Amino acid sequence: MRFVRNPIDYLTDLQRRHGDAFTVPFPFLGRLVYFAHPDAIRAIFTGDPKLFHSGEAVEPILGPVVGAHSVFVLDEEAHMRERKLLLPPFHGERVRRYAQTFAEITEREVERWPLGAPFALRERMQSLTLEAILRTVFGIHDPAVIARFQERVPRMGRVGNLVVMLPGLRWDGDRFGPWARFVRAREAVYELIYAEIDRAAADPALDERDDVLALLLRARREDGSRMGRDELRDELMSVIAAGHETTATGLAWFFERVLRHPEVEERLRAEIAAGDGDEYLDATVRETLRVRPVIVDVVRRLKRRTTIGGWDIPAGTDVVAAAAVVQLREDLYPEPRAFRPERFLDGGGADGAYAWIPFGGGVRRCIGASFAQLELKVIARTILEHAQLSAADARPEPPRAAHVTVVPARGARVVLEQRIAPRAEAVALASA
Repeated sequence: MRFVRNPIDYLTDLQRRHGDAFTVPFPFLGRLVYFAHPDAIRAIFTGDPKLFHSGEAVEPILGPVVGAHSVFVLDEEAHMRERKLLLPPFHGERVRRYAQTFAEITEREVERWPLGAPFALRERMQSLTLEAILRTVFGIHDPAVIARFQERVPRMGRVGNLVVMLPGLRWDGDRFGPWARFVRAREAVYELIYAEIDRAAADPALDERDDVLALLLRARREDGSRMGRDELRDELMSVIAAGHETTATGLAWFFERVLRHPEVEERLRAEIAAGDGDEYLDATVRETLRVRPVIVDVVRRLKRRTTIGGWDIPAGTDVVAAAAVVQLREDLYPEPRAFRPERFLDGGGADGAYAWIPFGGGVRRCIGASFAQLELKVIARTILEHAQLSAADARPEPPRAAHVTVVPARGARVVLEQRIAPRAEAVALASA
C-alpha cells in the first residue's frame, strides 16, 4: 500500500534504512532485490543477456497487454531478432520528421482546452500522445478511426489496471469479472489494430509510406522472413501501451514541476522567444524525468547464481535497478529533491555513471527513447508557445502508482489562463 501511495518516497526510505541493496516481497510477484548504487546498476544493465532475462521478468505484468510476440517479453536471440526490425523506424532522421506532426496535433489540442476552468492535464496528454502515435506509427489520418482508438484504448487501460498489477485476478470463472472485462476491452483494440495492418498491407502506395507500420511491413529478418500478422499486432500494441501512456505522464510531470517553479518557466519562455535552440528545454525535460521518473524500477530475472554489488544472488531472483532511488542520490545530485534543470547544462548531470536511467540501459534500453524525448520536447515547447497555464493548486502533486507508471496524484490539474497567439499572427495583429 505504501508503494502504491508514493513509490518514490517508499523506495528512497528503504534505501535510507537498509542501504543500497534491499529486498521487497511483493504480492504475486515474489521477492524483488533492489539495487540503488550506479555500479550495481551498471552490472545489471551490461550483464550477459543470457544471464539477466528482462522478458521473463516482466511477462507476468506486461504479457496480458502486449502479447506473447512483443519485444518486451522476449529474451536472448528472439529479443535481438525483433529489436533489429523495430529499432530503425524509431531513430535518426525518420524520427525527426515527426516533429511537425507533433506540433500540429498539440496546437489543435490546446484550442480545445477550457479557458479559466481547472482540468487534468495528464488526461489531455494521453489523448494527444495517442493521436501522435496513431499518425506517425500507424499512418492513420482518418479522424473517425483515431476517435475509435481514443475511445477503446483508455477503456482497456481502465479495466486492465487491477489485472495488470494483481495476476491473481486472471481467471475465467466469471464472465463479468475484471479479467473478462479486460479481455473484451483488449479484443476491441485488437480489432482496430488488425484492420490497420490489413489496410496498410493492401495499400498500393505502401512502398512510398514512411510511417512505422509501413516500414515494419516491408522489413525482413536476416533469414528473409517478414513479421506475421499476430507479431505485428503485438508490437503495435506494445507501442500503444508503452508509448503514449509514458510520454503523456512525462508531460504531465513536466508541467506539474515547471508551473511550481516560475523561475524555470520564465527561462524556458525566454529561450523559446529567442529562438536560439532548446538547451534549457532539454535540461528541464531531463530534470523532470530525474525527480519524477515515469518508471521507478527496471527488473531482470537471474538465470544462474551471480554476485551483484558484493551480494551473492541465487538463480531465479528478480533483481531491480532502482531508477527512482539512484536519481535522488545526494552524492550524485546535490540537493537531490530540488528541481534545478541547470544541473544538465554544459554536459552536467551524472548520467554517465548510470545515474540517469529513465529509459533503462544496455541492450534492453527503450527502443522508443529518441522518439519519446523528441515528442516530449516538441509538445512541451508548443504548449508553452500557445498557452499560459497555472497550477490549479499550489500544493505539489505527490506521485502515485498507476499500472507500471508513476503519475501525479491529481492528474496534474492546471488552469488555462489565456491562449497565446502564434508569433506570425501576433505580428499581424500588432500591425493592424
